[in-house]
Amino acid sequence: MAEFVFDCVGAAAEPYAAGPTLAFRIRIAETTGTPVHAIALRCQLRIQPQRRRYSAAEAQRLHDLFGEPQRWSDTLKPMQFASVSTMVGGFSGSTEVALPVPCTYDLEVAAARYFHSLDDGTAPLLLLYSGSAFLKQGNGFAVEPVPWTAESAYPLPVAVWRDMMDRHFPHAGWIRCDRDTIDALGRYKSRRALPTWDSTILALLSEVTADEH
Repeated sequence: MAEFVFDCVGAAAEPYAAGPTLAFRIRIAETTGTPVHAIALRCQLRIQPQRRRYSAAEAQRLHDLFGEPQRWSDTLKPMQFASVSTMVGGFSGSTEVALPVPCTYDLEVAAARYFHSLDDGTAPLLLLYSGSAFLKQGNGFAVEPVPWTAESAYPLPVAVWRDMMDRHFPHAGWIRCDRDTIDALGRYKSRRALPTWDSTILALLSEVTADEH
């Protein structure tokens, strides 16, 4: 049987993607010398929030996800980031492959909210691999599963995430609203001749702040 070792050796924003996409560089080694014809590779990416420290500002922004810091020993659990698949071409010994991972800046998605809350440092990821390996054998091929134990850790730099998002949404994010809420905001915006949605929300916030004082 073939034996595989997987390592994530880097990640960068995909410059020509239509939407925010991270390209993870995966190194795959086959350690028995068996020639590999192809691998139908699947990868599940998880965030491991318990594996880093957080500043007070980050903890405040993460409150909706994990609650008070006093409870984090119970609430900081791994969360799903993405599940993707790709085809790996034939190789002997080892190879590297780019694994594209589409991302979202919808702040109702837990992973996006988590990344948005971090100021710097890295986000600890765990990559779990599975799939089917097609191995050259005599005049034909054999098919073997990629073992479910195959995994690798990768500390994704927060700067890489921000660079990716800034390529598509410079200094911006997304908040989903009900259609009736959007209509109401639109009427408020029109009545006050406000130029943007951002200025509309800021005007509402300033009214609330004035009422509080």
